[in-house]
Amino acid sequence: MLAYLVIRDGTKWSDVFRLVPGRRVTVGRATTNQIVIRDELASRQHAEIFLADGRWHIRDLDSRNGVQVNGESIRGDHPLTVGDQIRIAGTQLAFVTDLANAYRRGDGGEEGAETVAPGTMPAGALSPADVAPIEETGDLHEPTVITHRRQNTRLLEAPQLDSSNEGKLGNAAAKLCKLAFDLARQPDPKGVAQIAVNGLIDGTQADAGAVLTLARDESGEPKLHVLASRSDRLPVYRSVSRYLADTVIREGEAVLARDIAGDSKLGIRDSQGEMVSTSVICAPIRSGKRILGLIHLYSTEANRSLDPVDLEFTLAVAENMAVALTSQQRQQVLADDLSKSRNELDELRQRLAVESEIVGSSTAMLDVHGQIVRAAPSNATVLVRGESGVGKELVARAVHFSSPRRRGPFVCLNCAALTESLLESELFGHEKGAFTGATERKIGKFEAAHKGTLMLDEIGEMSMAIQSKFLRVLEGHPFERVGGSKPIKVDVRVIAATNRNLETAVREGNFRKDLYFRLHVLEIQVPPLRKRPDDLIELAEHFLKKFNAETGRRLSGFSPDALRKMRDYHWPGNVRELKNVVERAVVLARGERIEADDLALTSLANTSESFEMAMPRASFVPISLTEMERRHIAATLEATGWNKSQAAGILEIERSTLDRKIRKYDIRRPSRGGQ
Repeated sequence: MLAYLVIRDGTKWSDVFRLVPGRRVTVGRATTNQIVIRDELASRQHAEIFLADGRWHIRDLDSRNGVQVNGESIRGDHPLTVGDQIRIAGTQLAFVTDLANAYRRGDGGEEGAETVAPGTMPAGALSPADVAPIEETGDLHEPTVITHRRQNTRLLEAPQLDSSNEGKLGNAAAKLCKLAFDLARQPDPKGVAQIAVNGLIDGTQADAGAVLTLARDESGEPKLHVLASRSDRLPVYRSVSRYLADTVIREGEAVLARDIAGDSKLGIRDSQGEMVSTSVICAPIRSGKRILGLIHLYSTEANRSLDPVDLEFTLAVAENMAVALTSQQRQQVLADDLSKSRNELDELRQRLAVESEIVGSSTAMLDVHGQIVRAAPSNATVLVRGESGVGKELVARAVHFSSPRRRGPFVCLNCAALTESLLESELFGHEKGAFTGATERKIGKFEAAHKGTLMLDEIGEMSMAIQSKFLRVLEGHPFERVGGSKPIKVDVRVIAATNRNLETAVREGNFRKDLYFRLHVLEIQVPPLRKRPDDLIELAEHFLKKFNAETGRRLSGFSPDALRKMRDYHWPGNVRELKNVVERAVVLARGERIEADDLALTSLANTSESFEMAMPRASFVPISLTEMERRHIAATLEATGWNKSQAAGILEIERSTLDRKIRKYDIRRPSRGGQ
């Protein structure tokens, strides 16, 4: 079986690779592949092509960015059909069996045009979601007698003019030149369509017309939607007849039809109710052999009948529209790829700045490792809980890199660091012009994490409005970018992290109950540093080694007094605080090892220890949790001199929550004279 892969480099087909039965062909970035793709978006071993059961197949080798055939991502082994377009990273490969037809001229496409089945619509070209459906304004009763057909226009070549049409063709060529520049300057498909309609009405005998986009429903039936229209004589544009639309879509030719028989059933009435003859042009908007849409023009006056020169002009405008729309599509693909690459680069930079392994061999940490091993193989949502600074992000990374999604991206977002509007934009992305400052389309974190893992830190700080939209995405529903209307569906595993008591937030109405149950599928509890003292010295030695290497110091270790001071300290900031203390000590230590005086420890109490410090153990008596909370809040307020902001910070609650609890427990400030 003779078969070939024709490789496209930029705008031209650059190379041909022959496929030999019995020999597998690998494609990828590594030089050991038979077909080498020099693109950073390609994996080292990206895909392979092989012959099985008499047909050539392509298989994605778990590549990072996947393989597309005719614009659709493939899974597993995919059989190839003659004319299939394979996209790997930024490279296109055409599967053909006859090289004589792989490069063709004179059939409406330029040299090297794609051999895609006619009537198909490229992804992102003219989406029906961007346009309005055809309004039912009554049939035009267009004529069914086609008098002229054209596949290619002479206006885009060097035409041989006859004396009768030379002047009109010359004027049409001049108008086409200006119109081509106007089309190229339009920023979106709707602008291209409206400029084209206006130019066609002004440059032909037509008095009404429209540009229609073509899509196919689930059954494969073509559906037409109006992208732009204009009617100078009738009150509204009249829709194209199904006969003409089907003819043009099926045969890929522009047609001119006239009411030459004078049949009154084919005409329409003017404003006085008199019958008038009609003529109509319907032309395909083609990209290669792909039909993106149709141009529909008609005239309602007998003395302004459309003629073959109008057909030439319409077909030339259709070709220019296809070029403009294809360019916009490619620009959008490049913009999306650039946005995704920026997100991936940011994540790589963040990943390099974060520790890649969890340090600690205590019983508590071994239990955490066991929970990670059990949670990793699943796609279920994970809730990582623990105090600030215990290393929840490291646990989330360990779950991701131990899971089947490890080759996909790991994207992290702190929900507490952004306002509600910015958080929505970061999560779901936004379209150009969605709000002030949105100068370009931005891919959200959900899209950036496709086929990978999205970690949302401080999930308890998410507003109720965002919680509702976030819940729908978690349940598998598609979402839309801010300011957009196109539904987007992604495959993402979510890992949420919080240091707040979500159960309390649910009871107080600050967190959705249904979202809580959706997040609380698998839970990993990370213990604070004071609960695993056996890991303290191991972590300190790890950070000492790290900062010795970064600063060029050669500190030998910690003095006995320094070790004793660290063991006696309660570490309210957990591992994050220990890391910062050791870093400061490495920079400022004057001897060959770190002394006790080099350790800058604070007097802040941990939330769970503040009550313990305020109430001596000898005075403890069994009490209810409500009473314990009341005493704990009262003791904290007393210790801070009733500085509510400081007390709320120590208690790790909002100031408004503290005020509510003071009223609830009727806690009163002592008088200045004392009690």
